[in-house]
Amino acid sequence: MKRTGGDVDEFVAAVRPAKRQRDAVAMIELMRGITGREPELWGTIIGFGSCHYRSASGTEGDAPIAAFAPRRESTTVYTLRTAAHGERLEKLGPHDTGVSCLYLKDLEQVDAAVLREIVAEDYRRVLAGETGDTTYTVTD
Repeated sequence: MKRTGGDVDEFVAAVRPAKRQRDAVAMIELMRGITGREPELWGTIIGFGSCHYRSASGTEGDAPIAAFAPRRESTTVYTLRTAAHGERLEKLGPHDTGVSCLYLKDLEQVDAAVLREIVAEDYRRVLAGETGDTTYTVTD
């Protein structure tokens, strides 16, 4: 994955429906507050910071350290491994999960403090190198 250098504000202004646009603005503030970094576009993903990863199987690439994508049906929040947040997920509020994704249909219906904990924990783990069988090297 590569940074595309697009204008984040322009991208967010075009997000539809309006609820997803509202959630994108809120997610930018949440992730900016946690990471201390400015958002950048990685295609249609809004990312904060960057790292190089290598899995035990040899797969490697570049990715944002923290990221989300405002999709039509839900806001997708990328995590290291969703299952690692078991108890937090029980307290989060309405959501669906994938292996490394949280799908939030309405940010106003989830517990913002719990979401902040999930994002902050994954961010901390990448910076500290505590990520299990995948290694991450922060590149900026």
